[in-house]
Amino acid sequence: MPREARDTLFLLAVIGWTVLPHVSHLPPWCTLLTGVVLAWRARLALTNAPLPGRWVPVAVLLLAAGLTLWSFRTLLGKEPGVTMLVALMALKTLELRARRDAFVVFFLGFFLILTHFLYSQSLGVAAAMLVSVWGLLTALVLAHMPVGQPSLRQASTLAARTALLGAPIMALLFLLFPRIAPLWGVPQDGLTKSGLSATMRMGSMAETVLDDTIAMRIRFDGPVPAPAQMYFRGPVLSSFDGVEWRPLPPSLASQSNALRNLRTTGAAVSYEMTLEPQRLATLPLLEASTEAPRIEAVRVLGLADLQWLADRPMAERLRFRADAHTTFRHGPVASWPGLEVHKELPPGRNPRTLAWAPAMRREPAYAEAPASVLAQALLQRIRTGGYSYTLTPGSYGDESGRDAIDEFWLDRRAGFCEHFASAFVVVMRALDVPARVVTGFQGTDALPVDGYYIVRQSSAHAWAEYWQEGVGWVRADPTAAIAPERIERGRRLVPAVGLVAGALGSVSPALLAQLRDGWVTVNNRWNQWVLNYSRGQQFDALKKLGFESPSWEDLALLTIGSFSSLALAGAAWAWWDRHRIDPWTRQMQRLRTQLRALGLVADAHDTPRALGARVLARFGTGGEPLAALLDVLERQRYGRAALTRPDAALTRQFKACVRALRTATRR
Repeated sequence: MPREARDTLFLLAVIGWTVLPHVSHLPPWCTLLTGVVLAWRARLALTNAPLPGRWVPVAVLLLAAGLTLWSFRTLLGKEPGVTMLVALMALKTLELRARRDAFVVFFLGFFLILTHFLYSQSLGVAAAMLVSVWGLLTALVLAHMPVGQPSLRQASTLAARTALLGAPIMALLFLLFPRIAPLWGVPQDGLTKSGLSATMRMGSMAETVLDDTIAMRIRFDGPVPAPAQMYFRGPVLSSFDGVEWRPLPPSLASQSNALRNLRTTGAAVSYEMTLEPQRLATLPLLEASTEAPRIEAVRVLGLADLQWLADRPMAERLRFRADAHTTFRHGPVASWPGLEVHKELPPGRNPRTLAWAPAMRREPAYAEAPASVLAQALLQRIRTGGYSYTLTPGSYGDESGRDAIDEFWLDRRAGFCEHFASAFVVVMRALDVPARVVTGFQGTDALPVDGYYIVRQSSAHAWAEYWQEGVGWVRADPTAAIAPERIERGRRLVPAVGLVAGALGSVSPALLAQLRDGWVTVNNRWNQWVLNYSRGQQFDALKKLGFESPSWEDLALLTIGSFSSLALAGAAWAWWDRHRIDPWTRQMQRLRTQLRALGLVADAHDTPRALGARVLARFGTGGEPLAALLDVLERQRYGRAALTRPDAALTRQFKACVRALRTATRR
């Protein structure tokens, strides 16, 4: 295969690899267009056909811009920008007429690599992009070696060596460059992260529970709470329109002293949390925290309903420390007007349930019963009334979800945690008891991985709280009544086995668990040591280096000193490399010395072929073998298939010929 075709196909393969992770973010037409253009360019390279006229890429680029505008209604923003960049990079390959065109493709490729980290900064993405960087550097090396037939192995080795030379500078910049707040950021396009939502309706949490990705990691400093105590509090939902639960406006949910009615007992549980990006500003802390968590550059507000709100949605990964009391009471112990909002129910919705509750209240056993007795009666009904816990109960109510509580509570009686929590709160309100829904996460993976307990999106949960006079708000988890193993063991509900799950079932569960835990461990260390490397960790590193009270001045001095040392080391290496003799130069010096020993004139400017002519003129036919070797030597050094180092076998033959001529002349 001609070298030009080989280099072009290699570059196209690197581009394809770089674009591949973006496929899930691109419109289908962009993926198709990119694939067609790259395949077309590969065919042109294989057949050595001429490139299309310049109007073809321009026309297709205008088409891509129009389709981008049609897909996103704008050409600005992350998604449109990445789409146009991918299309532009593919189309630029149709203009690879000169090295400068290749350089444009290289720079577009490096920029495209950066865009992947706008979507994910995981270890897998980083590894894939490292391969892309290596591939682009290899293509760049090939572009700077226009003569001969350098192998891909040779070019890739040189590219890797070049990248490794820059690794110390990159590491120093990462470790020592000041961690300052960004001056600007990329819009998050609606923050379409998976996870909890600020609202809830029947069935809305099922999709989240099917998501087995990690929501957060917890490392406890001391004893680990029991699974039944691990409630991570998210949005508190008190407003109900008959279909959907929503939080109260902040003015109603907050108080001047939000935690004045929180009463705790026992020692606090201290822990470190690494929270993955989410679409909410609510921090799902372990219940219940008496102080705001300490998060760098984030202001946290506590509400009276024990929610902790950040000053913005947490679109980036956070690591912080917090304390919690798993035994607590909260809320006013005496009735007050603010409780009335927690009794409200929309008129005309779920009429059968609203009629069933007063009928229960009229029974002698419950006529004057306190809220705790009513709650236990409802939980007992859930345990013994034929209810079942399932992830696939189907839809309830009409198309809009109207009267879904009636159908669940009185008819079908099958549902998931949000069905039970929602129905429980509606019935308690119908019994004239203040109640609300709380969403969040419950439980963790059974065993820690790398010292961290894993909370997955599939641990999303909904429970209820009711208010009791003299006590305050009391947690009631209807799921514990129907599926206690879900709470006591922290086990997640597993969906029905499908085709893929059935195939994976033949693999050893222990092996799958080990592989998953191993990956979680590696990924967690990547998150902790790289992605979460912060200003605090920089200063901690300075303390380990002997700085008692690190400051920005110390960091600057260390940075200057480190780079000065690197610069001196680089200068010393450059001086040594400049005085190091090239292998071909050393070879020619030895050859000239040997030829001079035969009485020939061998100057530094003489080529091997010129030296061969002098050998023939001096020794006649006896010098033909040596002259032939000198001719081969010139082709190896300067021919189309030039070698980077002298051929050792040829060197041995040359020495043998010189010895033979020297012996012949002595006779």
